[in-house]
Amino acid sequence: MRTKDSKFKKRVKQNIYKYHKYLAFFTIIPVIFWSVSGIMHPMMSHFFKPEIAKEYLENQKIDTSKINFTLKEALIKNKVASIKNFRIVSFKNQQYYQVKNSKNELVYFDTSTADSLKNGDNLYAEWLSRYFLNDSISNVSSNIILTEFDNQYKYINRYLPVHKISFNRKDNMEIYVETASSKLATFNPKSRQVFIWFFDTFHNFSFIEKISNEYIRIILVGISLFIILCSAISGLVIYGLFWKQFKKVNTTTSELKARKNHRKLGLIFSFFTFAFVLSGLFHVIKKWEPNTIASLVYEPIFETKNIDFNIKKLPLNWSEDINFSLVDFKNKTYVRSSIKKLKKEVNKEVKSKPKTSYEVSFHNLNHFNKNEDLDTKYAQYLVEKLNEKHHFLDSNLLIENNQKEVEILNDFDKREYGFVNKRLPVIKIAYHTPEDNTFFIETNTSRIAAKVNNYDRAEGYTFALLHKFLYLEWAGKPIRDFVTVLTALSILVVSILGLLILKRK
Repeated sequence: MRTKDSKFKKRVKQNIYKYHKYLAFFTIIPVIFWSVSGIMHPMMSHFFKPEIAKEYLENQKIDTSKINFTLKEALIKNKVASIKNFRIVSFKNQQYYQVKNSKNELVYFDTSTADSLKNGDNLYAEWLSRYFLNDSISNVSSNIILTEFDNQYKYINRYLPVHKISFNRKDNMEIYVETASSKLATFNPKSRQVFIWFFDTFHNFSFIEKISNEYIRIILVGISLFIILCSAISGLVIYGLFWKQFKKVNTTTSELKARKNHRKLGLIFSFFTFAFVLSGLFHVIKKWEPNTIASLVYEPIFETKNIDFNIKKLPLNWSEDINFSLVDFKNKTYVRSSIKKLKKEVNKEVKSKPKTSYEVSFHNLNHFNKNEDLDTKYAQYLVEKLNEKHHFLDSNLLIENNQKEVEILNDFDKREYGFVNKRLPVIKIAYHTPEDNTFFIETNTSRIAAKVNNYDRAEGYTFALLHKFLYLEWAGKPIRDFVTVLTALSILVVSILGLLILKRK
């Protein structure tokens, strides 16, 4: 019996070892690409992190003395029959109604004269980019409107549409701004552009999408990860279960030394290999679902003849930063005002964005001077309206009586709505559903900024913990990034040693 067991065991070992080599042969290149690009990611954030003069727009007060025409009068003068929304912006010592017309174009009318500003959105985008960059000298080489994410402007930036402003400077700086909210989306000097290209090419394998499509890329990356997983499992079985035999190997030649080091490092860092591969595979599978967040916005059309109000009559503190928008809420039209309140900085030596809160009021056009606090109810209304169009869930599950949590978020949290989501403030509404569906609504723009369920949470936590090592956040970002680089570097060494062994075979 012992002889039979020994032969069977030997045959199993030989077959697994053979398939381990075959699997490794097919995946060695993607593993090296993923390891190198993975090492570069945290290194870039520490040694090549770009900086910009200002990251958000400050002190944009509305001057009521410059409002000589109501919105309706300005629209009539410029023969605009209907619009989707409006707000008031200031730049170059002028103040304008920024209007989104029914064609989804942003047009600008001077609040003093009601004159239209020719090429207004491009001018405002360039002014914003110069403001954020603190550069009034460099020439603009191009101003392009992006309506889709691309290889340089990734989905992680969230805002669309945006203006991409390129400058003639030594660093070839590119600034992305969303003029509809006056926000900086991102900025990329030449060094970061090169890194994004490298990471997108060798970590995301975007070149596959260029020659085919996104779904082919997902399939091929998924297959590669699955093969790597099988290779890692076979290696663990061989060098774990059959370690007694291999540890007696005489390491007198460079090949045998490389083989032994390959086995040792592979075993030591096997957990991290599985962590990277499993979380990456889960992440790729999640990409198969079409992302519709950018389209989850409620934009009814308002007829100019029905927009009859004088914004100067609102009982507001005009010394504060105020943002306006038109709201259609249960067949009534409101002017929504949002006043930004900045909290005092405790430590002025530390450069950080001031803490903010918002005072929101709804002004019914029929009772204009009356302030109503309807923001959370409007958020619920938006979920219902957008669910009618996009069919997230059974409408009976997304009713007010089925809410289990409603919270106003003025800051990002580390659980479900992190910095990656970009938009603030938002209202969080969680529902009693089988999947614990939760929506984050930016009422200022009448859109759903994010939506999550248990599947999204599982993928997000898996990727955060096993791929980004966020369980080391308590030790600080430098330590977490050091561990990430060390483990990726070790996997790279294991792969190169394996490649040398295969080459000698």
